[in-house]
Amino acid sequence: MSDKHLSTQFDAELSGISTRVLEMGGVVECQVTQAVYALTHFSSETASQVLRQEERVNTMEVEIDRDLSTIIARRQPTARDLRLLIAISKAIANLERVGDEAARVARTVQRIINAGVSSRMRLPVNDLAFEAELAIAQLRKALDAFARLDVDKAVEVLRQDDQIDQEFDGLLRKLITYMMEDPRTISSSIDLVFVAKAIERVGDHAKNLAEVTIYVVKGTDVRHNSVADVESMVK
Repeated sequence: MSDKHLSTQFDAELSGISTRVLEMGGVVECQVTQAVYALTHFSSETASQVLRQEERVNTMEVEIDRDLSTIIARRQPTARDLRLLIAISKAIANLERVGDEAARVARTVQRIINAGVSSRMRLPVNDLAFEAELAIAQLRKALDAFARLDVDKAVEVLRQDDQIDQEFDGLLRKLITYMMEDPRTISSSIDLVFVAKAIERVGDHAKNLAEVTIYVVKGTDVRHNSVADVESMVK
């Protein structure tokens, strides 16, 4: 078998597995969107849909990881190809955790509904929805950067990460105020603290995906560096 044929096969395998990563990304993005809808509309049915998707996401992670191991064993890739395969392994791990966070939100929604909390109770669900919009936008942008191996877009994700952290801090202060003003909201407010944290973690995983993209293109591990340092490193 010619080297050219082997190379073509390898490129096809890489392309196929990258496509499946993006498919997995689409599923978890949908999970997060549905989880937030379940929260803002107090929809137990939508929360259940999110939880049903969890098994699918877990299966996708296991299957992609298995195929990665097969490719590495058979092809013994080097340099950038090996970096891409390592990056894919990191990417699917982060995406699986995004799915976990969506499922956590969905379970919290079901618990709030089962506790008899009314959608009319004064709770900052709209603020949570805004935080979620930021996190989903970050996830979408990070996936796009990974698909295109676009370093500039990946750096943009890193720059915008602080917005979600600031929104989380503001939500935490607001929920503490609600609990102090109306003790009836204490239980549900504590639940919403964990929801807000789960959404913040979605943003963190989007940031991790962006760092993985930079690693593929530049061969540089930019984790635990400031945005300014990352910008200097990728020039």
